Amino acid sequence: MKRLEIVKKDHFKVKAKDMILKCFQEIPFLEINSVDIEPNLGGMRPDLRISLQYQGKVLYIVAELENNGEPRYAHQAVNQIFRYLQEARGDYGVFIAPYISSRSAEICREENVGYVDLAGNCHISFGNIYIHKEGTPNPFTRKRYLRSLFSPKSERVLRVLLTSGPKKWKMEELAREANVSMGQVFNVKKLLADQEWIDDTRPIGFSLIDPFALLDEWSRSYNYRRNEVLNYYTLSGIGEFEYRLGEVCQEKNILYGLTGFSGSARYVPVVRYQRVMAYVQDGFDELANTIGIKTVDSGANVTLLKPYDEGVFYGSEERNDDWVVSPVQIYLDLQGYRGRGEEAAEALRIEVIHKLWLVDAIIQKK
Repeated sequence: MKRLEIVKKDHFKVKAKDMILKCFQEIPFLEINSVDIEPNLGGMRPDLRISLQYQGKVLYIVAELENNGEPRYAHQAVNQIFRYLQEARGDYGVFIAPYISSRSAEICREENVGYVDLAGNCHISFGNIYIHKEGTPNPFTRKRYLRSLFSPKSERVLRVLLTSGPKKWKMEELAREANVSMGQVFNVKKLLADQEWIDDTRPIGFSLIDPFALLDEWSRSYNYRRNEVLNYYTLSGIGEFEYRLGEVCQEKNILYGLTGFSGSARYVPVVRYQRVMAYVQDGFDELANTIGIKTVDSGANVTLLKPYDEGVFYGSEERNDDWVVSPVQIYLDLQGYRGRGEEAAEALRIEVIHKLWLVDAIIQKK
């Protein structure tokens, strides 16, 4: 296993060297003198050191390679590059990774460090040299990363973090609250740290520092149709049906919670709606017979969701005699939903979720 990892790392170095040289070769008045891999510069070993002939003098480029181009690794690489430039002979630093995220690219530009990725995106700027290419998508699929962070068990952890405001969590406490293993919390914590969405530098616990970046990423990967969707038609009015649904579910001890427009109306009633949406844990046939709704293929005005994971109920609360899932879950369900779903989601984000974080942050500072 170790031997295979070494071969893989060496292959990356070769590809990285080829990619950065390709960038410099496009400049006609630059001449490449030499390329050294892991040279010994007074005890320091940058991954690459390139000697260029530029405007009649020799210019040295030092490059730091990382197998991950996310923000945490970009900051590590930039700090290492600064050490090379201060301690060894170097004039410009470049961060190289398989794919560099937009936030990592921003970090490099802010620190006047260049970057190159194996997809072909780059930014190199010194003297009269300016090379900038962007927009090439990530050829190294992020599906594994997304599967890990947005798997049902991981999402239980995310719901707790997002609905609790800037509370600092210890891993054991968070595992109990989310009803997952310590290992699951550890994995989620690492993925969030790679994105620099949490502050895990304090011994007393960690908390989200960029909750809305996480929420945005989650909403791009989420679709309410992950749940089993059952569509019905009722002759009752919307408000009357929502009341009856809650009444029957409580009578029969069935776990439920309004979501979508039905849920958002309990927090921020900005959109009129003509379809009920609710999570129901089980007992759909019994519920339909009791309430008197019929399954339909079109023209539905009731959508009941059989949850893909019980975590969707985390943070539910009773509002005006109706049980409603958390604002975070409602926000996710509304995003991309036809018929003003994004508008209702944005109102919920501004008026409820944002204020949760703002108010809690003020309280904690006091």
